[in-house]
Amino acid sequence: MPAPIIVVGSLNMDFVAQVVALPRPGQTVLGSGFRTIPGGKGANQACAAGKLGGQVRMVGRVGDDVFGRQLRDELESVGVDVSGVGVTPQTASGVALIFVQARGQNQIVVAPGANATLTASDVETAIGTASGGYLLLQLETPLETVQAAAARARQQGATVLLDPAPAQALSPALLANVDILTPNETEANVLLGRAEVTVSIDDAPEVCRALLALGTGTVVLKLGENGAIVADRDGVDHFPASRVEAVDATAAGDTFNGALAVALSEGRALRQAVVFANAAAGLSVTRFGAQSSIPRRAEVEAQLARS
Repeated sequence: MPAPIIVVGSLNMDFVAQVVALPRPGQTVLGSGFRTIPGGKGANQACAAGKLGGQVRMVGRVGDDVFGRQLRDELESVGVDVSGVGVTPQTASGVALIFVQARGQNQIVVAPGANATLTASDVETAIGTASGGYLLLQLETPLETVQAAAARARQQGATVLLDPAPAQALSPALLANVDILTPNETEANVLLGRAEVTVSIDDAPEVCRALLALGTGTVVLKLGENGAIVADRDGVDHFPASRVEAVDATAAGDTFNGALAVALSEGRALRQAVVFANAAAGLSVTRFGAQSSIPRRAEVEAQLARS
């Protein structure tokens, strides 16, 4: 049996429109292909872990509305335990407004809604006294709740994975309770307090070492089409991404994190788990939407066989 995975985070309904070019400030552009798709970084990662065969429980908050019911139903349909998803009365479920450019780049605005009501007490109760397993965290719920979840999980002997998105500075106390930090280059720049710069393959080892110095045990730096860099006590290694035709990058990072947790929960070594996660994320960018783009286990295994 794989080790259990708990995902603490956001559940959003995504309102997605395709555009030829992303709008500049003050500009109106015409879009096409509008859809509503279940999303939210936490729910996306739980969905990915569920689709890929993990033993997953989601902890979060939705509103007492039709979107909340749809978000819970979608996760249940892929085998995720949603008993830890509470309903906040008289509050809307979280939503995200997403514009997707033809080449897959996107702009996203999130209105947290019920996600902002997830408390430290909620997550401490949900994590309970069970020992071991894996905890997946992001930053679309209150920061004090994320900190409490990481601290409780560490006390219970779980491995803590943090996707530091949306990008923001984080306290040493939180990072000290993180076993695996998985930023993209934007988030890495913010964590290091430096200007937004492109992180090349050559620059990445230095960036990873600087992130390790913040107090986390391992860094997996996500570089999109350039793959991922792993840095820990065993050294720094680059894992190239699959070569695919990108359609929509929404939830690619979430797919990576969910897949990484599943592979680790099955006993794979970190670097083997990153190869698995790269394959899953590569497949996700070839499809439109958030949870709708996440591949099933058989698809990832087939992709790995082709590679």
